[in-house]
Amino acid sequence: MDFESRHNSSVSIDGEAIRNIREEKRLTQLYVAKVVGVTTDTVSRWENNRYPTIRRDNALKLAEALEVDFEEILKQEEPIVEDIAEEEVRPGKKNWLLLAVLTCLFGVVVAILLSQTSPKPVNLTAIRYLPPYAAPGSRVPIRVRLSSEMSLKGMILTEEFPAGWQLVASEPLASSLDNELGKARWIFRKPQVKTSVAYLLEVPKDAAIADTIKIKGELIANPEGQRTAIVPQSVGQMEIQPLHWADTNGNHVIEDLEILEVSNQIDETGQLPLDWDLIEKLWDAGGYRWDAVKDVFVPVYQSKTQVNNQPVN
Repeated sequence: MDFESRHNSSVSIDGEAIRNIREEKRLTQLYVAKVVGVTTDTVSRWENNRYPTIRRDNALKLAEALEVDFEEILKQEEPIVEDIAEEEVRPGKKNWLLLAVLTCLFGVVVAILLSQTSPKPVNLTAIRYLPPYAAPGSRVPIRVRLSSEMSLKGMILTEEFPAGWQLVASEPLASSLDNELGKARWIFRKPQVKTSVAYLLEVPKDAAIADTIKIKGELIANPEGQRTAIVPQSVGQMEIQPLHWADTNGNHVIEDLEILEVSNQIDETGQLPLDWDLIEKLWDAGGYRWDAVKDVFVPVYQSKTQVNNQPVN
């Protein structure tokens, strides 16, 4: 059989085994579908044996997504067992059968011991950086830095934000997003050892001043078939105030060191629209205020003496 024929040939798959492997490794149908390049409905049909045979190339991708050998997802044929009368078995044949049974038992014991050997755990880190302030009706950036001590086949980052908040942009794009539930997920296929996610949240106009906002999430990876999950740690505390997120000390002035930090964030967040032009205007003016009617920050031009001696109102 030539290469093209083998590539397009069909194989019989075991839907129940596929589902058990996926659930044991805590993989979602969405993750498997993304890796194979099919829809989640197709994965569901495979698991329910509605497609008893599939193309060989898809089966190979499916085994890779589940991180198992190709043969483990194939339908196993029932062995044919013939009844052999005790009196018809010659002594030499009895010894051969006994040896075969002992060999099988030894193989089972070895398999059990190997299955109980835990792979070396992988160290994952996930750090979320929160801006200190968020004004009602404004947009604020959130950054999450991810790292691993070893290369991974894949990982999934989940971020959950408060109800009423809206994720309006992210870098990279979220693999799935539900703004009603306040939940976004990113799937990474063979990610870099160090990578990052940045997203922009729109604050509800009716957000209560002085409220402290919490964001939670989870990072899941499957190195060598072992599920590893950690909770990202937040750096900083975000409070609802009529202050710009770049104004880290909350004095209504975006200072030189603060605008340099924003510049560094722009380099890190790529195409995320952080409205650099407005931030530069607020910095150049020497002060700013929040216009709650128009939901915008307005430059307040002050002399350097005024800015240094008292807050800008």
